[in-house]
Amino acid sequence: MGGLRLGTRASALAVAQAELVSAALGGAEIVRVRTEDGAVGDKARFVRGVERALLDGEVDLGVHSAKDLPGELPEGLVIAAVPGRDDPADAFVGAGTSLAELAEGARIGTSSLRRRAQLLALRPDLEILELRGNVDTRLAKLADGGLDGIVLATAGLRRLGREREIAFAFSVGDMTPAPGQGTLALEARRDDRESADAAGRIADAAALAELTAERAATVALGATCHTPIGINARASAEGIELEGFAGLPDGSEWVRDSLAGGLDDPAGLGQALAERMLAAGAVELLERAEATA
Repeated sequence: MGGLRLGTRASALAVAQAELVSAALGGAEIVRVRTEDGAVGDKARFVRGVERALLDGEVDLGVHSAKDLPGELPEGLVIAAVPGRDDPADAFVGAGTSLAELAEGARIGTSSLRRRAQLLALRPDLEILELRGNVDTRLAKLADGGLDGIVLATAGLRRLGREREIAFAFSVGDMTPAPGQGTLALEARRDDRESADAAGRIADAAALAELTAERAATVALGATCHTPIGINARASAEGIELEGFAGLPDGSEWVRDSLAGGLDDPAGLGQALAERMLAAGAVELLERAEATA
C-alpha cells in the first residue's frame, strides 16, 4: 500500500523497526516524528509524539516497541495489529558465557529497574551502574571501558544487525523480559478502517495473544516506570505459558510466579497471574519500589 504513512521515532532502532513493517506491507512511507519531552524513565514519551501525529492525521499507522506503550491508549486510538514477535529475551554483552562466569563485583550497566532487580537477585555482589542512551551509545560506552558488561534486548540488537555482540541470552526464568519486549505494535485511529485493514494483513495471532496477556497482567499489577516487573507469555497450539516477576530494585526481595491457560482468554490469564502475584506479596513490594523511586 504505497500511500500508507508510518509514524516512528527517529532513533536508529525505531527507524529499523519501521522499515521492517514497511517491507512487510509491500512498501510504505516512513515519517520520522520527534520524541516528546518527559522525565527520565518515562517510556511513554517515546510514543506520545507518534500518537499526536496519528491524531492530527499526519501519519496513518504508528510503529511502536510494544513495551513502550502505556496500558491505556489515548481516546480515539487502537492497536490495529501486532506483527510476528522477535526473541523477547534479554542479552548480555561483554566477556563471559554466563552470569556465573563474571568476577565478583563485576560492573554491569543498565538503565532498567527490572534488569537491575533481577541481576541483583541472581548475583547480589554485582555493581549495577546507570547506563542510558540508544543501543549504539550503550555499546560505545562498554567499548570505552569501565564496565564489564551491559544488558540489552536481544530483539533490538538483532534489528540493528548487532546480534554478533551478544555473549549470552538470559533464560526467562532468570531474567523475565519486560511486557511486550521483542514485539511491535501498530497503532491506528479508531475510525480509520482502511489503515487498520492494511495493518491486519501482517498481523500474527500468537504475538497478539502474548501481548494481550502481558499487558493485562501489567495493568492489573498497577505497574509504572518505577516498578520493577517482568511479564512474559509464550503461546503455542496448546495454550499460553505466562511468567511473572516483581521485586525491589536492590534485588533483596521478589515474587515470581507462572501460570498456564488456553488461548481463548489471554487477558483473563494475565489478570489471574497478576492477582496471584499480588496475593503473594507483590503489592507491598511494588508500593515500596514506587516509594523509593
